[in-house]
Amino acid sequence: MLIDTHAHLDFPEFADLAAVLDRAEKAGVREIVTIGINLDSSREAIRLAQLYPRIYAAVGIHPHDAFALDEEALSTVRDLCREPRVLAVGEIGLDYYRNYMPQEIQRECFKHQLEIAAALGLPVVFHIREAFNDFFDIVGGRASSLGGGILHCFSGDWTVAKKCLDLGFYLSIPGTVTFTKADALRDVAGRAPIDRLLLETDAPYLAPVPFRGKVNEPAFVYHTALKVAQLRGCSLEELAAATTANAHRVFRIDDRLGRAETR
Repeated sequence: MLIDTHAHLDFPEFADLAAVLDRAEKAGVREIVTIGINLDSSREAIRLAQLYPRIYAAVGIHPHDAFALDEEALSTVRDLCREPRVLAVGEIGLDYYRNYMPQEIQRECFKHQLEIAAALGLPVVFHIREAFNDFFDIVGGRASSLGGGILHCFSGDWTVAKKCLDLGFYLSIPGTVTFTKADALRDVAGRAPIDRLLLETDAPYLAPVPFRGKVNEPAFVYHTALKVAQLRGCSLEELAAATTANAHRVFRIDDRLGRAETR
C-alpha cells in the first residue's frame, strides 16, 4: 500500500474525483492527504475527507496566500484544525522564489500558524522554497514544541536535508526525483534514513516521468516510489511499507481517527 501525503484534490483538475480515486486504488495508492492552501481550500479539503474514508485533510494558509492574520482569521484556522479528519497544519511556510507576498508578511503568517500547530500538538506540512535560512531561523527554536514536521516537495541538497533531519522532520519526495536534472534530490532520496522518507505527488503539479507535463494525480505516486526504491536498492514493497508506516506515524493517522470515532 502507498500513501500520497500531499495532493490538492479540491482543484478543478479533479472534477471527476471518483475516477481519480479509482485509478489511485488500482495503482495501490490507498490513502491520500489533501492539502489546504487558504481558508476556502482548507474547508473543501475537510469536506472531501468527510466524504471519502481514504482521504485525510491538512489545513493552512500557503505563503502565496499569506496575509497579516487578524484574530478572526486565526480563530478560523484554529477551528478548522480541530476537525476530526484534519491531520496537520499546512501547507504553510516561505516562498522566496515566487515572492507573491512580501517576505515579512510571509514570515508573520508562518509564525502565527506554527503557534497554532504547537498549541494543538499537530504536525506541520512545510512549503519552503529558496528560503531555508529564514526557515531554520524561525523553526529552529520551535521544532521541539511542534507535533512533527514534513518538508513538502523537498527541494534542498543533502546539507539542508541533514539540518531538517536533525530537527526531527521528515522529507517528502515528489515526482521531480524522476527528472533528468534532479541530481541533488536523488542524492537525498538515496541517502536519507528510510524511516524519515515520505512520498507525494503535489497533484495536479509535477507529474513524474513518464507523465511529465501532464496533470499529476495520486496514482502516479507509484512511479515516484519505483524511482526511490531503485535509488535505494530496495524492493518497491519494502519502500511502500516503510513510507506508509512513516506517514501513519508522523500524521498519527490511527491515533487521531481512533479518537474521532469515539466522540
